[in-house]
Amino acid sequence: MKHLHLILLFLLISMVAFANPEEIDTYYAEDAPWDDGTAVLHKWNLSAKWDSLSLQKADSLGVYQEIFNEFSLSGQYKETGLTPDIKHQYRLVLYNKEQGDSLTLFAETTTQQQWFSMDKLPLLILLLIICSSVLYYILSARRGKELFIRRISGLDSIDEAIGRATEKGKPILYVPGISDLNDIQTIASLNILNHVAMKSAEYGTELLVPCRFSMVMSAAHETVKDAYLKAGRPDAYKEDNIFYVTDDQFGFVAGVDGIMLREMPAANFFLGAFWAESLILTETGFITGAIQTAGTGQPHQLPFFVVSCDYTLIGEELYAASAYLSRDPQQLGSLKGQDFGKLLTIILILAGIIAEIAGFGWFKNFFEGVF
Repeated sequence: MKHLHLILLFLLISMVAFANPEEIDTYYAEDAPWDDGTAVLHKWNLSAKWDSLSLQKADSLGVYQEIFNEFSLSGQYKETGLTPDIKHQYRLVLYNKEQGDSLTLFAETTTQQQWFSMDKLPLLILLLIICSSVLYYILSARRGKELFIRRISGLDSIDEAIGRATEKGKPILYVPGISDLNDIQTIASLNILNHVAMKSAEYGTELLVPCRFSMVMSAAHETVKDAYLKAGRPDAYKEDNIFYVTDDQFGFVAGVDGIMLREMPAANFFLGAFWAESLILTETGFITGAIQTAGTGQPHQLPFFVVSCDYTLIGEELYAASAYLSRDPQQLGSLKGQDFGKLLTIILILAGIIAEIAGFGWFKNFFEGVF
């Protein structure tokens, strides 16, 4: 009998509590799921008696400061920019201005970093698509499929320039930029140097490679030596032709200009990272009458190369040169896969513009933070 009374009392309390669910005010704060631990999600469901609210957060001294006050009976607010693994205390103050009534609801939560942030999901999807395309093109190239790469006149002219130097009995000058070996432009330049050295070995033409940094000089030594070995002319390799000049920027330029005026090379290659000295080098080469091929990833130096050189590799053409010249399946596949990624990015940007004009905000929200 005693248990029956308890059951009836529980049922009575439940009926009173749920008789008017719209009169129950609820508020809670929770760590935003699947994120990097820097956000808290606030949610509330209020009764119709309230007409305004103030969401407040306690600082390190326990003083509450307002962080949000836009009123809605049922809503949520995402607080961002927090520090992970810190406990945060909040209170939601509700007001009824006409009746002068108020109610305060408290909550606390600790932000935690998750093993995967859902905000990065679009980036993961794009990464998987692009990596898959790279692997596909590499495998296709290894099977013998012909992969199209548009013609790059600056690279096609290499044989012409070396041939002219051979006919005139004059050397070839190759400058692998003025940056150190940790610059990707220098690495790309050394890949082209391998091809130039191989051709110069085949034609028996002297190759001069002045270097600004010792590490670049060491890498250039190995690159040229390997090229001469592949060409079957290891005896023609001259170690002294790859030499260090100076670390000083304009001291190096003065040294290279002196080489051009003394040796009068018939072909000059300026490929790599260049800055203020670009026009000084190419003007001197123009005066000597050499065929000049230049290329750099520095956009502000390209105009000087375009007006003073016979051929110019613009931007990414410098990085694509190795695949273009060697026709190596792995390099070709990587290049085509990256081009596919660029095409996909352009398509997504155009689709985003169209979706935004049409009022489909979900598209932009899904890819937010990727582009």
